[in-house]
Amino acid sequence: MDSVAAVEPIGMNESGINCNKPIQIAATCKVAKAHTRLRPNRTAAIEQHMSRWIRSMHSSPMARLAQATAAPASAKAPLLKTFEIYRWNPDTPAVAPTLQTYKVDLNSCGPMVLDALVKIKNEDDSTLTFRRSCREGICGSCAMNIGGGNTLACLSRIDRDVSKSTKIYPLPHMYVIKDLVPDLTHFYKQYKSIEPYLKQKTPAPEKENLQSIEDRKKLDGLYECILCACCSTSCMSYWWNSDVYLGPAVLMQAYRWMIDSRDHFGPERRAALQDPFSVYRCHTIMNCTRTCPKGLNPGLAIAEIKKQMALDG
Repeated sequence: MDSVAAVEPIGMNESGINCNKPIQIAATCKVAKAHTRLRPNRTAAIEQHMSRWIRSMHSSPMARLAQATAAPASAKAPLLKTFEIYRWNPDTPAVAPTLQTYKVDLNSCGPMVLDALVKIKNEDDSTLTFRRSCREGICGSCAMNIGGGNTLACLSRIDRDVSKSTKIYPLPHMYVIKDLVPDLTHFYKQYKSIEPYLKQKTPAPEKENLQSIEDRKKLDGLYECILCACCSTSCMSYWWNSDVYLGPAVLMQAYRWMIDSRDHFGPERRAALQDPFSVYRCHTIMNCTRTCPKGLNPGLAIAEIKKQMALDG
């Protein structure tokens, strides 16, 4: 008697598994049982083992994946955090802005406020609108007012005290495009007005435009600005005078080019600011420095501009 019974080839089943092999093994198991009647316990064990293996081979790949990734019986209970988020839709301008409440399970969410916003948009409400890009505090896109302070959502950790809600608004005293998206058009126009690029009166060098180590260090704490507008929109002087006062973010960038040793237009840059409003609306409240998510000091930069302008006469 052959050790393997003849099997009609049947190809692949709907799960993409070769069905011939398990049937041949089953036939082999039956033949082995006939030749091992004196060892029934061993034969029964082999049959049981092969039966389990055959069932696993014929089960759906998706079913096996679900079983492998199923949550353990001891999974944590949901830790629900309440977020109250500013909502306004320009398509229905007659409807007043409102705070909409969302619940987020912190056990299945990343640690940052941006993680919660993305989770809400992906799983609960796809109409929620906000800016985001790098998730690393580099682009400045996700600037908003969280818990009463301007910051970046990607750098702001979620308060895990679930007894208190977290309120999220767009940057204050700015026109709102939708929900958490402020209109930064005027802010960027002001930035453009200071000509934030290198200007020289001599022909550009053929090779590198070199700078000493000392001169390069003067730019530390200035060039890192990501123009998120957290500082400007936290400044009360900017709230009421943004039509004439440039604000801390733009003025810090103006100072960055004034003191660049490669730039030849420092006096002209300062002269362009010689009016009662562009710089002198700063009253050193220092909200800008307290709120900067990059740890910069716009207030100090503005003070240095005032000092240089005074020395210019």
